[in-house]
Parts: sequence; structure tokens; C-alpha cells
Amino acid sequence: MVSQAAPFTPSPATVPNSLPRAALALANVQYEKKGSIAYVTVNRPKVLNALNTPTWTDLQAAFEDAKADASVHGVILTGAGDKAFIAGADISELAHVDAYDAEESSRFGQGVLDLIENLGKPVIAAINGFALGGGCETAMACTIRIAAEHAKFGQPEVKLGPAARRWRHAAPAAPGRQGPCVAADPHRRDDLCAGSLSHRPRQRSRSRGQPDRLAPRRS
Repeated sequence: MVSQAAPFTPSPATVPNSLPRAALALANVQYEKKGSIAYVTVNRPKVLNALNTPTWTDLQAAFEDAKADASVHGVILTGAGDKAFIAGADISELAHVDAYDAEESSRFGQGVLDLIENLGKPVIAAINGFALGGGCETAMACTIRIAAEHAKFGQPEVKLGPAARRWRHAAPAAPGRQGPCVAADPHRRDDLCAGSLSHRPRQRSRSRGQPDRLAPRRS
């Protein structure tokens, strides 16, 4: 009598990574996949897509999913509406945190930007308006930046308070500080990190830290 083989049960190591993944339910970020592209949209248009802790957490979840999903070959990151890509930190949240919590929040945000920068897959920033502070840093963390003609870049927050003098020369840990200062060309870096540079894409060339592509505004 021929014995029947036991049914094969695949171990986790043998299950293909390309199996469909459960959809993410995020409060402040829209996350969807179309074919091999993941679309990440910061969805807080009433506050110009400002970044608070829940939004950073949602961005982390979305990009971790995109990184782990073998069917995703690239990511497009943008902001909801036509006024802002990301207009920086949510000031209403910052007003209620102490120095320790502010540092922890900044380090967490920087970790999310490190995830985006080292995703292992191309990330395109579709910059459809203001990219200020942490929004400017987020754009710099992406592989490619495509900006609308009305987009505006800057680091205005470093002009607030006595810390501005220190931030100009330090290598800070907070989002919205380090990336643009390193990426900008030496002639404009000090202006950008000192908060005195806030410009539109056509006012500078690519050699001066500009977006890789420009796209006309839809009528």
C-alpha cells in the first residue's frame, strides 16, 4: 500500500513577498497602490498639510509598507490640494510640547526622512505648492523632485527666536534643518539655512539645489 504524502504547508520563508498586503487605514495620509506605483498623499489641506506626530506616524507606516511590498517599484509623494506640498511643522502641536518632547518628535521625524531617503526604491516628490521647513526637508529626502511652477521653497522657521543664530552653523537633528543645508550649493546654503531664502523654482537653476523637473500648473 502506497502511503500518501503529508500536505505541504509553506513556511513564512517560502511565501512569496508579492502576495497582496492588507490595505492601510491612515488618518492623515492617503495611501494607495496602482500597478507597481504606491501613492502617498499628506491629506491635511486645511492646515496646508502641516506635519504633526500622527502624520509622521502615518508616513512611516506608508513607507514601511511600500518598502516591504515587492510589487511596489516606486513611490510618488505629494500633498492634498493645490496650495501646499507640506508647509512645515504643525505649530498648534509645537505650542504644547516641552523641550524634551520636541527633541523626541524631531528625532522621530528625522527617522522617517531617513526611511524615505534609503527606501531602496525611487521616491518622486510631486511638489504642488509650499514646501517649507520640514516640507522642504521631505522633498530633499526624495530621489527626484518635480515641482509646479507656483511651488515655493524655504526654511522660514529658523528666523524664529534666538535659536536661529545657532541653527545656521550647527548640524541639527530636527526635520527641516539639515537636508536642504547639505543639498544646496555652497553659495546659497547659508541663505537657505538662515531662513533668508524662499524662492520659486524658476528663480534658480538646477545647479543651485532646484527641483529636477518643472510642471505647469493645471488650469
